[in-house]
Amino acid sequence: MTLIVTFLGLLAITFVIGRVVPIDPVVAIVGDRASAATYEATRLELGLDDPLVVQFMRYVGQVLHGELGMSVSTGRPVAEDLARVFPATLEMATIGIIIGVLLGVPMGVFAASQQGKLADQVIRVIGLAGYAIPAFWLGLVGLVIFYANLRWVGGPGRIDFFLDGTVPPRTGLLLVDSIIDGNWDALASAVHHIILPATILGFFALAYIARMTRSFMLEQLSQEYIITARVKGVPERLVLWRHAFRPIRVQLITVIGLSYAGLLEGSVMIETVFSWPGIGNYLTTALLNADMNAVLGATLVIGAVFVGINKASDALYRLLDPRARS
Repeated sequence: MTLIVTFLGLLAITFVIGRVVPIDPVVAIVGDRASAATYEATRLELGLDDPLVVQFMRYVGQVLHGELGMSVSTGRPVAEDLARVFPATLEMATIGIIIGVLLGVPMGVFAASQQGKLADQVIRVIGLAGYAIPAFWLGLVGLVIFYANLRWVGGPGRIDFFLDGTVPPRTGLLLVDSIIDGNWDALASAVHHIILPATILGFFALAYIARMTRSFMLEQLSQEYIITARVKGVPERLVLWRHAFRPIRVQLITVIGLSYAGLLEGSVMIETVFSWPGIGNYLTTALLNADMNAVLGATLVIGAVFVGINKASDALYRLLDPRARS
């Protein structure tokens, strides 16, 4: 029931956004030089003369049937466009969150074990940098250093232009499709291109995860059972990972879930800088072209993903913590 109410709220928000923005959807379709008769006919065809309640109910029905309207920019159904671009964002964000978890969690645990020492200060500065450095600036600097000068990574885009279109889009995930197709040249090129933007996204995830892990660990390390374990001579490695880390796993699930959702919805700048054909780049292009169907469709998908990840985090929470099941 909560999921249904949340989704209806998301639909209501996107519907209101589509009505309050200073962009006329009719003008976006027919152009500003269309005749008054053409304008009025298109307006009636879109149902914009109906009461808002009727328009909202029609909008809900269309969304439930997977109809998000036509994109003015591409001339294709928005749902089809989103199915094409979303896997690119999903692939990059997934690699980014993996990097963030694999590095951020150990860094947070280590920082807590070294509270007040140099290592702790360095990790805290890294975490602060993840909050302070703009994504677009870090992306541009990364391109200048690692692509333009050192040639360690690929440039903008998802794959080298001469390999574009050589991999059949079975899943939309280029790395997976390259492996399925056995196209190792395409796989190497895709890895070469994704490593820098995914690492930058991973850095921002790392900063948040490391900071929260450190905070959770410090709370646990101050508990009496940790002091007792140390007095009994339990090795510090076991104190950290077996005694202190286990209780915070449930909290970290929520943190990681929020980080992952944040990468999926917050990759607009990175995708713009790297010309990455994902949902963020699609949304930016739609905004510049006043393509409200595409904007609302992308916003709705991002919101639905956010809600879905939160629900998945809650399910894992209950799985790991029996107390939450009741």
